[in-house]
Parts: sequence; structure tokens; C-alpha cells
Amino acid sequence: MKISRELRIGVFGIVTLTLFIISVNFIKGKDLFHRNRTFYAVYDATSGIQDAAPVSVSGLEIGKVTDMRFLSKNSNKILLELTVYKDVFIPSNSIARIFSLDLLGTKNIEIVFGDSKTEALDGDTLIGGSQMSLSEEVNKQVAPIKLKAENLLSSLDTMVTVLQSVFNSETRRNLDASFKSIRATLGNLESTSYNMDTLVYGQRKRLERIMFNIESITENFRKNDENISNILANFSLLSDTIAKANLAGTIANVNNVLTRVDAITTKIDKGEGTIGLLVNDQKLYDNLNKSAAQLNALIEDMKINPYRYVNFSVFPPSKKRMGYEEPVAE
Repeated sequence: MKISRELRIGVFGIVTLTLFIISVNFIKGKDLFHRNRTFYAVYDATSGIQDAAPVSVSGLEIGKVTDMRFLSKNSNKILLELTVYKDVFIPSNSIARIFSLDLLGTKNIEIVFGDSKTEALDGDTLIGGSQMSLSEEVNKQVAPIKLKAENLLSSLDTMVTVLQSVFNSETRRNLDASFKSIRATLGNLESTSYNMDTLVYGQRKRLERIMFNIESITENFRKNDENISNILANFSLLSDTIAKANLAGTIANVNNVLTRVDAITTKIDKGEGTIGLLVNDQKLYDNLNKSAAQLNALIEDMKINPYRYVNFSVFPPSKKRMGYEEPVAE
């Protein structure tokens, strides 16, 4: 059977077209001979991801990025199409995270499994996420250090300016004078310490006697510890007795007595009562003195001439004997 030329050309064209389609899909990461699943993820930026970028789970490649487009005409979000050709259980709450594959910044999609028991179905949209690149991580770590370094340089510049303004010629002269004063003070301290050493050395024996006396006093205290304890006990008993005594009542009685004495002395000063009249009335005092003198004279005359006052004679005494004469004061 002879195959016509047209048929051969048609078969060749079909085979060529098929191989072309398979090659294009293979380059895009699609395997036409296996069952593929397609997932989607939405991102704010692609962060350098390219078509046919690998999709992996824990470092094992399970698919590729097959398409990149805007989510809609009026949106700036990016929709990635992820074709998975491995039969892997992917939870429905898994995260499709963009991360750096190497130090050169090659981007990759890593699926981080969630904890859901439900499997993501073909055509589902996974949670989109991204990891900072190495340069971004370095910039994030270096930025605070850079800020601190700038603040430090600014502080150093301010400090140098302040030091330049403070340490002028006059300040340097004052510092030089201060150091001279400090050196003189140290010299005086050295001289004083030398004098103290000399004094202590000269009074060494006296200090030894003082220390010996102090030691003797402490020894006496130690030996008389029992006596001291008894004295303190006696003082304690005395204080207890005083505390138990009715000092308040005694003091109140004393205050009452003093109040009465003060009232009596006040009346005497005012001339009230007999004592007040005696103390303040000079005429009464003179009369009392005169009466006392006459009473003394009468008693003296009774001693000398008792018969004038008591008579036991049968015959009456003569008028001469009964006459009264003023006694002569001795």
C-alpha cells in the first residue's frame, strides 16, 4: 500500500505540532502525561518570581509556576498559577510562600502545610505569603545599627564641640592651677601623715598604758559582772516599786497642801487673821510686846513678893509691905 505524499506531510505536521505543544508545556512545567492539579495564590508583589519557578514542599520539587497575571484589570495584585504534578496531600489552609532559593536571589514557591484535615482541591486558592530576601533581611538588621551609628556620630560631634568650647585657654589655666592646688594639698597631707606617725611613735608608751588601763577596766567589769547584775536587779526592783507606788496621788496631795500654804501666806500678806495682823499691824505687835513685858514683870514680882498676892497671916500685913514697887529690869 502506497502512502501518498500529502498524508505523510499531514502526519509529519501533526507529530511536529504535538511535539511543539508538549515542549512548550514542559518548559512551562506542565506534564501532559501525568494528572496535574492547579492551585492559585494572590500576592501584593511577585518579589522577583519567574515563570516555571519551582514549587516545592520541604525542599522537594512538586510542581512549577505556570502562569502570572494581574488579579483583575482594576487591581495591582498578582495571581500566580501553580501546577502540582506530584500526588501530595495539601491541606486547604496551606500557605504558598515566596522565598529566596539561594544567595543570588533566585525565588521559589514553598508550600507550607496547614493543620486542616481537608485537602485542597484542584482550582482552589491557597494563602499567599512571602519571605524577605537575604538583602532585605540584612537591610532590616543593619538599619537599626546604622541609625544608632548615626546618632552616635551626632553625639560625638556634639561632645567634641562642647569640649572645644569648654577647654579653652582660660579653662586650661584654671585646670593647671587646680592641679597645682591638688599637688600642694597632697604635700600637706603627706606632711600631716608624717607628723601623725611621729606623734604616734613618740606617744607609743603612753598609748600602751592607756590600752592596758582599758584592758584592766574591761577585766574588772568582767570580774564584777555578778555585782553589776545585782545592782541592775536592785534598780529594776526600785523602779518597779516606784512604778507601783501611788505617785500620782502623793503628788496631788502635795500640790493640794502647797495650794493651801500659798493661800495662807496670801492671807498673811494681806493682813487677814491673827497671824496676818501680827505680821502686818505694827501697833498690835508693840502692844503685844508691851503686854508680854508687863506679864513678865508681874510674874517676877510674884516670885519676889508672893505674900502680896497670897496671905496666910492672922494679922494683916502692913501697908508698907503691901505697897507695889516697879521691879528694876536687869
